[in-house]
Amino acid sequence: MPSRSFLLPESVRRVAAWCGVVLLVAGVGAVLIWLWSTFRVAITPVLLALLGTALLGPLHRRLVAMRVPRSLAAGLTCVAVVGVVGGAGYIVITALIDSGDQIIASLQQAWKDLARLFGTAGTSLDDLAGDAKSLLKKYASTAASGVLTGLSVAAELAATAVLSLLLMFFFLRDSDRVAGALRSLAPQATGEAVEAMARHAFGAVEGFMRGTTIIALIDATCITAGLLILRVPGAVGLGALVFVGAYVPYLGALLSGTVAVLVALADRGYAIALWALGVVLAVQLLEGHVLQPVIQSRTVQMHPAVVMLAITAGAAVAGILGMLLAVPLTAAVFGVIAELRQRYGHHAAHDPPAGSGSPSGSG
Repeated sequence: MPSRSFLLPESVRRVAAWCGVVLLVAGVGAVLIWLWSTFRVAITPVLLALLGTALLGPLHRRLVAMRVPRSLAAGLTCVAVVGVVGGAGYIVITALIDSGDQIIASLQQAWKDLARLFGTAGTSLDDLAGDAKSLLKKYASTAASGVLTGLSVAAELAATAVLSLLLMFFFLRDSDRVAGALRSLAPQATGEAVEAMARHAFGAVEGFMRGTTIIALIDATCITAGLLILRVPGAVGLGALVFVGAYVPYLGALLSGTVAVLVALADRGYAIALWALGVVLAVQLLEGHVLQPVIQSRTVQMHPAVVMLAITAGAAVAGILGMLLAVPLTAAVFGVIAELRQRYGHHAAHDPPAGSGSPSGSG
């Protein structure tokens, strides 16, 4: 007697199958978010170390190809990380300290100009400022607890950085054993598929990190040069802000570009601010239409809407850190999907339909 499920139309069965997939993915996502919130202190260094490994893996492989021992190559790579990050941090902090007063003064002047503009239109921003001052006085007693919280956050960040560096050393040193470990953990029939998916996912993250770093450097160099030509104060510090913000696609560039235009508006007037806006928009057009297609052409391509949704979800789950990690993790997911489509979708497209009289079904 035929099963009752075959009485349903094909379209209904497909919708039911997709609903099951969506529910499964939602359940896995809920479990991952719960794991993140519960073991955040342990998971965060692992993810940061994986990003560092993806970014610096080519350097480590080149050192190994030059017959440098794997442990020494991993150690030299980590030392290079400390040197580059420390040097870049010193340059950025020095630039921000030297030009920070100018930037703050420019932003304050821009706020005054906007307040005067809105005030003439009938909007009383003075009342808003007075309310803000009263709130600050009312809650001034919590300043000490805020300082303690800041110190604990700084200590947590330092511990996370050290642990991430140590984990990155081990990941680089033992990268040749990952394939064997995955095969041993996975069932024997799926070991090859699991290894292929892991390689594809890590390759997507590696390409994304390398491409994003190159794009961030080009963006920061072009915008800094434009601001220097326009004689905008704090151009180097604003360029450093652009470089850091580029690791959060779209949103980071928008915020850093807005700050640059506001500083130009406050210090040099509307004409220079329009020129600064033109520089920022030109660089963003260059990134969107030239740099992204050329540099990221060999990595996973993601629609801007997907990127924005990933950043929003990451911010909701883990704040700024979630915004930083959301896009690389999404790239890894897209890499796994691409491997699954390449491995199983190809076969499904060429499999003969049931009852077509294929040799395998003839008995």
